[in-house]
Amino acid sequence: MYSLPHFKAANEEEVFAFMRAHPFITLCGVTADGLPVATHVPVLFQERDGKLFLQAHIMRRQEHSLAFEHNPNVLAIFSGAHTYVSASWYSQQNTAGTWNYQAVHVRGIIRFLDDAGLHDLLTRLTETFENNPHSPSLVKHMAPGYVENLMKAIIAFDIEITGIEHVFKLSQNRDEKSYDNITQHLHAGDADAQTVAERMKHNKHNVF
Repeated sequence: MYSLPHFKAANEEEVFAFMRAHPFITLCGVTADGLPVATHVPVLFQERDGKLFLQAHIMRRQEHSLAFEHNPNVLAIFSGAHTYVSASWYSQQNTAGTWNYQAVHVRGIIRFLDDAGLHDLLTRLTETFENNPHSPSLVKHMAPGYVENLMKAIIAFDIEITGIEHVFKLSQNRDEKSYDNITQHLHAGDADAQTVAERMKHNKHNVF
């Protein structure tokens, strides 16, 4: 991930807010043979002893789980809406178009949990994403036998965060006229373009 001053958040909390708003991550590692692997999981956040952790679960005995057992160093990628930006929207021509997006890369150390930790995680995952205390899909409302069978196939883990990098590329390097014109055109685009436009509109006071 490149690092340019233009494309940074105004503060650390903005980065954490983005991560919490986009909890479905791409989790990357390396196999014993040095080959890259990746999987996709929703995560929860937990703070303990002044440290921040990501928590999730994956299937047992898969290429990615074996890779994480071999090498506990992992990379979690948080991604948001993204969209093409045409150079025809700039006040100055003879330049290239680009892509606006927001992404956070989190490096960390993975540690697998026992069955009690897995059950606790499943309970909190369903409570968080169901967001309905009466939902029959909450772990506490499921048949214990079903939950026990489910747990045989998956394993939970913590990722202790050791480093965070981010790029919030939202045309901050353009003049105000171009910035406003880009925002206007994106508002007329698809859902991702409109999301980026709203983010640019909200962030304008940090740019100009």
